Amino acid sequence: MLSGLLNGLFSGLSLGSVLLLAALGLAIVFGLMGVINMAHGELMMLGAYTTFVVQNALKPLGGIWFDAYIFVALIAAFIVTAIFGVVLERGVIRYLYGRPLETLLATWGVSLILQQLVRSVSWQFVIGLIVFCAFFFGGLWFLAKRPNFEQFRGWAIALLLPISAGIALSLGNYLGQAYGLLMTKPWFGAQNVDVTAPRWLRGGLSIADTQLSYARIFIIVLTIACLFGVYWFLNQTSWGLRIRAVTQNRSMSACLGIPTQKVDALAFAIGSGLAGVAGCAVSLLGSVGPNTGQNYIVDTFMVVVVGGVGKLVGSIIAALAIGTANYIIGSNLLVDAFSFFPPLAEFFRFFSTISMAKVMVFALIIVFLQFRPAGLFPQKGRTVDA
Repeated sequence: MLSGLLNGLFSGLSLGSVLLLAALGLAIVFGLMGVINMAHGELMMLGAYTTFVVQNALKPLGGIWFDAYIFVALIAAFIVTAIFGVVLERGVIRYLYGRPLETLLATWGVSLILQQLVRSVSWQFVIGLIVFCAFFFGGLWFLAKRPNFEQFRGWAIALLLPISAGIALSLGNYLGQAYGLLMTKPWFGAQNVDVTAPRWLRGGLSIADTQLSYARIFIIVLTIACLFGVYWFLNQTSWGLRIRAVTQNRSMSACLGIPTQKVDALAFAIGSGLAGVAGCAVSLLGSVGPNTGQNYIVDTFMVVVVGGVGKLVGSIIAALAIGTANYIIGSNLLVDAFSFFPPLAEFFRFFSTISMAKVMVFALIIVFLQFRPAGLFPQKGRTVDA
């Protein structure tokens, strides 16, 4: 019984650590800009696939290079997802501030695009997309050098868009038919891929007849390191001060000369990068596929809502509580604990699967929000209701 409880608490703590890693980035974005980023799970997916690519790149080197690939993968996952986050903020979200429904729908569309991009995109599509971007954005960049560009910007976009699309479509179809690129895929496909942990992360630590996985211990340590890093950045740097200022009062911060657009882009980059790090951690727990992020996105949002928007301490408590509750309810620990009272044991047996455990946890969260709708640590100040 003791070993089962210890294993359940440890597994729940490691799951909560993954949720906290993802929720840290989401809390920064949601707390600062009020943006509900439905593509946050797909950023985790990109981080997990980046880990897979780095692993395959360093595997032929063997030895210490392969054993240390996880650290290279963490850096690469953060950079790749941070860059994509900036592109997403600059290309989509910046035009939808103050319109939460449109932002939710737009980011949900981006999440579907990313899933299909990984699952079924062909070389023909990739070449066409590159050609389109080169002609469209290159044309805008060239025309932007003209002094009166803003006067005919709309006409330029209306002209460049069909021309670029036509050239890209024609060239893509020609190359697809000539070289058979329609059925060939440049990357992963619909099947899941496996990430092999370094040798020093295999096995586990034996305590009280329980095997504590080294990979899960590494995830917990990684979460603590990221937590301290985010705390230091937000409280000890000038840009962290700007982020906190914009979070509390955007209009006053703009009046004081803080570049709110740069702050938004930086916050989105950091939040997206943390999602990539979370994806790297997730890749150590199982196979990686196009739907990897969808397994965590709902729980991540619940962490932010329960903890309180923009509250670091609240996110920590909520992530650990939700992760532990999911694992303990989804296992047979509660069934064994209440075996002396069969009706209650049967009740918990009904919820002792992963999917039903989520249902019960969500029900408990709904009950909790009836009493504390603003979360564990609600925002305070004049701008809470603004």
